[in-house]
Amino acid sequence: MTALLALRQVVKHYATAGEVVRAVDGVSLTVEGGEFVAVFGPSGSGKTTLLLLAAALMRPDRGAACFGGRDLGQLSAREAARYRRSDVGFVFQSFHLMPAASALDNAALKLLSEGLSLAVAQRRAQPWLERVGLAARREHTPRELSKGECQRVAIARALANDPRLLLADEPTGNLDSQRSREILALMRTLCDERSMPILLVTHDREALPFVDRVYTLRDGKLSAGLDADVAPAA
Repeated sequence: MTALLALRQVVKHYATAGEVVRAVDGVSLTVEGGEFVAVFGPSGSGKTTLLLLAAALMRPDRGAACFGGRDLGQLSAREAARYRRSDVGFVFQSFHLMPAASALDNAALKLLSEGLSLAVAQRRAQPWLERVGLAARREHTPRELSKGECQRVAIARALANDPRLLLADEPTGNLDSQRSREILALMRTLCDERSMPILLVTHDREALPFVDRVYTLRDGKLSAGLDADVAPAA
């Protein structure tokens, strides 16, 4: 297996209200092809910052975040945008769907940013909407969909560009246990079928049976395994 994503002694600090927040403090982590890795941690522990570094939405203060051997921190703004369009799928906790657009148009949105026509983008997004079980809901807007369905649209959008890496920020945070398991099972299947590495940050203990490796991020420091007080049993 090849480590497509490699974080090497990555540091990202913030200065706020006169103090320094050590969001990510010397983190090293690899995610290999076909591997599903979960990072648990309390709110404010730096989990989202870790994903933003991996998505080239943020540059580290020190260390390197690399994808396919390329240092993401050295990319130009145009190269970073191309990386996100072509190589990365990002699933957000809060969906970020267009409220007046249909499920199909929302799933196609990322492809439109690549300059594809609406018709072509819809044709490419449609199979992913079917893959997440929403073929019959393609014309419904987010206002007409449940939270679980909205999250499935967001996953279809993240996958519509056939990414080489999936990053997921609390994708089950607003879902009940059944919907959480459905989303996690889908991600596990996609990981296996496509040998696509997935980096998930979460509080959700439901993720444990689906992932290959588990870490805890606390005060910017990454450790192997799960701290019981971070994701206590129900």
